[in-house]
Amino acid sequence: MDSSHIHENIAELRRRITRACERSDRDPSAVRIIAVTKNFSHQEIRDAMDCGLADFGENRVQEAAAKLKQLADCRSAFKLHFIGHLQSNKVRDALEIVDIVHSVDTLRLASLINEGAVKKVPMLIQVNLAGEESKFGFSGETLDSAVRSISQLPNLEVLGLMAIAPQVADTQELRPLFARLKMLNQSYDFRELSVGMSDDFELAVEEGSTMVRIGRAIFGQRS
Repeated sequence: MDSSHIHENIAELRRRITRACERSDRDPSAVRIIAVTKNFSHQEIRDAMDCGLADFGENRVQEAAAKLKQLADCRSAFKLHFIGHLQSNKVRDALEIVDIVHSVDTLRLASLINEGAVKKVPMLIQVNLAGEESKFGFSGETLDSAVRSISQLPNLEVLGLMAIAPQVADTQELRPLFARLKMLNQSYDFRELSVGMSDDFELAVEEGSTMVRIGRAIFGQRS
């Protein structure tokens, strides 16, 4: 996709977020766009940065590391969020390059990050409230215990909860799920809630998301 389309898509994305915030009496500045760059090039990241985006999400450590070599001249201008399933053997590599980990989905992973950290690691706890076997994360029944345990690890800074919503025919079906996520997030007094993607981000924003992870609505279809 050429840069003009990326610019137009980001402008439209911001308009839609603003309207969602107006409907829910929120400040649009409270919603951070995480541009998901899996399978997109370092040049497309630069194009998005030209539009003012400063947060980018990657699913794979190796792919992220390769792009960062191409972006070394502007690395201080953006934050790199790891949003995919982080394998235990990739933790040390990830900690060398990422700024925030969204997808801490087991106590073992939290412990490995804590052990490998050389500074405090901002992170989010992934939840799987819908109980989908295809997705990672803590269930509603195990979340309390997980939050208590992870919060005690000295090298982790728990920012909030993260979730991947189920795919549904009508996104309105997700509203109760998003509302429950917001309630849980508030019950722990967390400040960040990472939920909402290209198909459902407006609903997620209406229900309190502070980080929306957007790929297709910015960059188009992945090859």
